[in-house]
Amino acid sequence: MSCCKLFNRSSRMLLAGGLLSLLAACSSVPAPPPGPPPDTVRADIERRIPASTADRSGWAADIQTAFAAQRLNPNPENICAVLAVIEQESGYRANPEVPDLPRVARREIDRRAASMHVPKLLVDAGLKIDASDGRSYAEHLARVRTERDLSQLYEEIIGRVPLGQRLFAGKNPVQTGGAMQVGIPFAQAHAQGYPYPLSDSIRDEVFTRRGGLYFGILHLLGYQTPYTQKVHRFADYNAGWYASRNAAFQNAVSVASTVALALDGDVLAPGAPMDKPGQTERAVRQLGPQLGMDDAALRRALQQADQLEFSSSELHERVFALAAARAGKSLPRAVIPGIRLDSPKITRELTTEWFANRVDGRYRQCLQR
Repeated sequence: MSCCKLFNRSSRMLLAGGLLSLLAACSSVPAPPPGPPPDTVRADIERRIPASTADRSGWAADIQTAFAAQRLNPNPENICAVLAVIEQESGYRANPEVPDLPRVARREIDRRAASMHVPKLLVDAGLKIDASDGRSYAEHLARVRTERDLSQLYEEIIGRVPLGQRLFAGKNPVQTGGAMQVGIPFAQAHAQGYPYPLSDSIRDEVFTRRGGLYFGILHLLGYQTPYTQKVHRFADYNAGWYASRNAAFQNAVSVASTVALALDGDVLAPGAPMDKPGQTERAVRQLGPQLGMDDAALRRALQQADQLEFSSSELHERVFALAAARAGKSLPRAVIPGIRLDSPKITRELTTEWFANRVDGRYRQCLQR
């Protein structure tokens, strides 16, 4: 607590002489030391970017701007964490091409149509409709090369073709993009404080270098964690904030209750009513008598699992104590979630563990540069 805060809280209780002394003390407190100058940060970032990268100075400038706007510490660990994700996700391409994207996109359209029992002939007819430039949507679809191309095409189909509204429910299927493949819904939810003027929309900004980096860095570093290893932050980047912490909690619940659980980091089933809890919540409820908590208290505690404070909550600590007693040893407080990655773009079996370890390897190489 700073002395200036103390002054504000206690001013009515102090005599005039005490007030003057306190004010003098407040004025003598030195300002926090400034961080390194922007040009120094940019130079450090640039020298860590692979030499083969085009426009290294431009990448470094956009990264430094994101760090400054978000008030993040531009230390080597944070810089290398960002560069490792960029290398893994795009290889330093702001709007990377996706191999075989027209076929992938058409397959997704056909999948959605089949799930809604929409005949293929009707889909074909819808794609034959002319777009705003006179070419058919089928022609545009055959030419898409990047997620930005596809996103813009979907936006027009949803806006102009009745079948598009039906297939996509007014929601653009392209949900990630940019150099760090950040989630577009995440960017839209965290647009406040974006340091650049908007030429179009936040969705469009994600596909620019500056926007993809800003929101990707925010997703990677813009929250506090209890982790001691960066690999768990990388896993969270793929699986969601605190997924590694929550997967470790699920592991402790499983040990304490002897109920096998999927360690996916999702401790609450979205929208689950009280009488139909998800798998993890059901296992936690079995421990209720030992925890001294009823179902309502357990639900309230689990609802905090998207916050840092859950790590020090009574529920978290009591579950780990029960698990340690049963196992005869302490259990890890962070576990990489066991999630199989599922996306129309992915053509082979990949997992969050694979992603986190790949990025962690690049991170360690960056630190050595």
